[in-house]
Amino acid sequence: MTAAITLAATAQNNIVEEVAWWIGDQPIYKSEVEEAYQNLLFERQDINGDPYCIIPERLAMERLFLHQAELDSIDIPQAQVTMMVDQQINYLTNNLGSKEKVEEFYRRPLPEIRTLLRELITNRQKVEQVQNSLTQDFKSTPSDVRKYFQTLPEDSIPFVPMQVEVQIMTLNPVIPREEIDEVKARLRDFTDRVNKGESEFSTLAILYSEDPGSGMRGGEIGFMSKANLDPEYAAVAFNLNDPKRVSKIVESQYGFHIIQLIEKRGDRINTRHILLKPKVAEKDLTEAMNRLDTIRQEMLAEKYTFEEAVYYVSQDKDTRNNKGVMVNEENQSNRFEMAQLPQEVSRVVSTMSVGEISKPFIMSDAKHNREVVAMIKLSNRIDGHRANLSDDYQRILAMYEESAKEKIVDDWLLKKIKDTYVRIEDGWRNCEFKHEGWIKTAKQ
Repeated sequence: MTAAITLAATAQNNIVEEVAWWIGDQPIYKSEVEEAYQNLLFERQDINGDPYCIIPERLAMERLFLHQAELDSIDIPQAQVTMMVDQQINYLTNNLGSKEKVEEFYRRPLPEIRTLLRELITNRQKVEQVQNSLTQDFKSTPSDVRKYFQTLPEDSIPFVPMQVEVQIMTLNPVIPREEIDEVKARLRDFTDRVNKGESEFSTLAILYSEDPGSGMRGGEIGFMSKANLDPEYAAVAFNLNDPKRVSKIVESQYGFHIIQLIEKRGDRINTRHILLKPKVAEKDLTEAMNRLDTIRQEMLAEKYTFEEAVYYVSQDKDTRNNKGVMVNEENQSNRFEMAQLPQEVSRVVSTMSVGEISKPFIMSDAKHNREVVAMIKLSNRIDGHRANLSDDYQRILAMYEESAKEKIVDDWLLKKIKDTYVRIEDGWRNCEFKHEGWIKTAKQ
């Protein structure tokens, strides 16, 4: 690639694009740096330092990884990339409010944004594969972890906040048949109005859908594969063929839906829906509370244990067969910091003693978007402390492995920087870079 070709004039103002760095024969343009900076601001990522120093170095490192990916013939499956592009478009639409807002943010039409995201995601996946290949043979031993911990400066040993281990049982209050029939009648009315041309599906979704994420966008959920959708929803949605018609009523774990096809694209589909959720009556919540309170009294009388009651009573599928033990999805352990617990559980746990069984309380089941009645047992409390090997081995192991793998990658980068032609233009050199060797001396 020649300088004459790469220093092309921009389409809007015919001003020659400014080159900030050269990596081999590849330029890093000022516009690339500024666009990357805008993306970081949108994603609310902290930039600890001068972005016009940090971002070009990151782009230069990416160029080195991509060159290695080319040498290693790394290929990213395009179906995987397409799925990730769709997820990113959906994320952007959710956060900005509409596809038009996404186009306004990127200052380009949606097809061009898809092309841009496809390139960015493909490159990111290639970089990750190169880094994984560099560290794939790394192995750690308990001795390595112990030596690493012993050499950590005291101010680098993390403080572990108080953690708790919690067991839970839940009851789903009975929803009266009359309430379900009322919800279905409303959805049938919406369907008739759309099919007769009296109302637009998207308008009804904005006005009535109880899915806050998609409702504001006229019910549109974006391109999804079957694996990304509720099974009951997917089974109906993927059988739709006429964008002008409305599906039958679909019951899922979230409530009742009607669905309209927008577009099919290979194994992915874009639909809009209207979600209505039957409401739990106050008397049904009270009845469930009373039932759990009776069970609590019998446990306190030692007629059976919390663990035995969970197996026969609890309707929480995730914990029922695990003695009610809650699992922290962030680290797959049984321990939670208070902020990681559901808000209602955290509030109850804060006043409990270890081994105590709470009174029943109402909580929101975020996964299924409904109210349930719950009761918990506080199994253990670990007070806040400086990390140590006996209590926090997994945390320290993760720290050691991250540090060791980062060093492997850094050592590789230092060698690549030394062996690669690098030129940093005037105005971009006065920086404290993370890695040495970017600015070549005369001897180099």
